[in-house]
Amino acid sequence: MKLCGDIGGTKVLLGLVDDAGNIAGQRRPARGLAPRRLASADFSDFASLLGEFLRGVGANISGGCLAVAGPVADDGRSAKITNLPWTIDAAALEREFAIGPGRLRLINDFAGAAMGVTALAPDELVTLQAGEPLASGVKLVLGAGTGLGMAVLVADRGDWRVLPGEGGHVGFAPADEVQARVWAALLREHGRVTNERVISGPGLEAIHRILADETIDAATITERALAGGDAAARHSVDVFIKAYGAFAGDMAMALMARGGVYLAGGIAAKILPLLQSGAFIEAFNAKAEHALLAARMPVHVVTDPLLGLRGAARLALGEAQE
Repeated sequence: MKLCGDIGGTKVLLGLVDDAGNIAGQRRPARGLAPRRLASADFSDFASLLGEFLRGVGANISGGCLAVAGPVADDGRSAKITNLPWTIDAAALEREFAIGPGRLRLINDFAGAAMGVTALAPDELVTLQAGEPLASGVKLVLGAGTGLGMAVLVADRGDWRVLPGEGGHVGFAPADEVQARVWAALLREHGRVTNERVISGPGLEAIHRILADETIDAATITERALAGGDAAARHSVDVFIKAYGAFAGDMAMALMARGGVYLAGGIAAKILPLLQSGAFIEAFNAKAEHALLAARMPVHVVTDPLLGLRGAARLALGEAQE
């Protein structure tokens, strides 16, 4: 069996897949993984969490691939999780859990998400902008959750090669007076203001705290905005969506992402009706003299919650390369 995982700042998804693409010995394809979800905050380190997952499994693990929310060392063998006090060492995990030496690979979580995009079915996407896609054009995969991740897919000899990125840590550029107010408050609190400070779960909480003078969690803000009747929550989410759309459009322009832009992460699918209201695409396309170029780029929301795990499974099975 191969171990595959999607390790984020809030949750961890883990599964086992065999060489035929079946999960845990069941006749189920890898794209239909039924993994176990564990809360990151319940464990002091990843080794403890993995031990809990493997307890009683009784499988011989010959290798695998873990997609982790943070930068990965050049050799793909260690990583520091950005929003957790965890360092993951592949060699140490191999020794502790009797995994084949040198066979556990670490990749950036959005590299995993990007690989997952290559295996999506049409019904796992909701299109916000049809655009004019190029079959071999660059694809941009990004998404807001606990943080703000990004990766790129480039056509390579009939397949796709993943280029991980850290676009979420590019400086945030406010596009109007309200966003400038948010930027100024965050500048006082943190110094340099990155896109992730604004376009993430904690970012939405910061927007609402600054604009509405109320400290509540992102899930409550989005629930109130979706339910209607809470003007302050809806305003905070609207500011978030416009910032998100502008960032996605900027990254798409930088990469000429004519193959499409794919919104993953934990937030997009949850606020899908609000993303479909038009504010996201309006901000995405607000590129002055290049607005028509931005409008040619397809934009989709990924609805599959196992996207990163599916990408890690593909890499673990050697079906793709990163």
